[in-house]
Amino acid sequence: MKLNDIRDNEGARKSRVRVGRGIGSGLGKTGGRGQKGQKSRSGVSIWGFEGGQMPLHMRIPKRGFNNPFAKDYAEVNLGAIQKLFDAGKLDAKGTIDHAALKAAGVARGGKDGVRLLGKGSLTAKLNFLVAGVSAGAREAIEKAGGKVEVIEVVPASEKAAAKKGTTRAAAKKAKA
Repeated sequence: MKLNDIRDNEGARKSRVRVGRGIGSGLGKTGGRGQKGQKSRSGVSIWGFEGGQMPLHMRIPKRGFNNPFAKDYAEVNLGAIQKLFDAGKLDAKGTIDHAALKAAGVARGGKDGVRLLGKGSLTAKLNFLVAGVSAGAREAIEKAGGKVEVIEVVPASEKAAAKKGTTRAAAKKAKA
């Protein structure tokens, strides 16, 4: 076998179909679009249109509500924290916060901070600085001899507004 003999398997690379290039190609004249009408032209935008009948996406009942003001917490279970501690990825000496949990790879996302949940067991004596904690998680941490301090996390957008001096309170004063 030589380098100049190497080639792709049969059918591995398929060239695109060139439509509208004469009747001999089999896709000439109308280019596979049928004849006349809106769908044969370019720029068709009738997705979901059902000829005047009420479209499916409007017939189906709607449910639920997506709260734009909901807090986005990275939820972390105590069992996962205990596993990280046992593996040596968390240090018991310092305070465990969002940055430490993120570095350990257990807190993904959570632009409003970390919320601790009580699933699993915790035996290590750890101190936490988090945005939220469930009652069961707080009880388990204190039972193991640790402490939990809950802080209010200020989102980056509000920090930027505070730097400029355009907080909500300042905006209300300016209106009045």
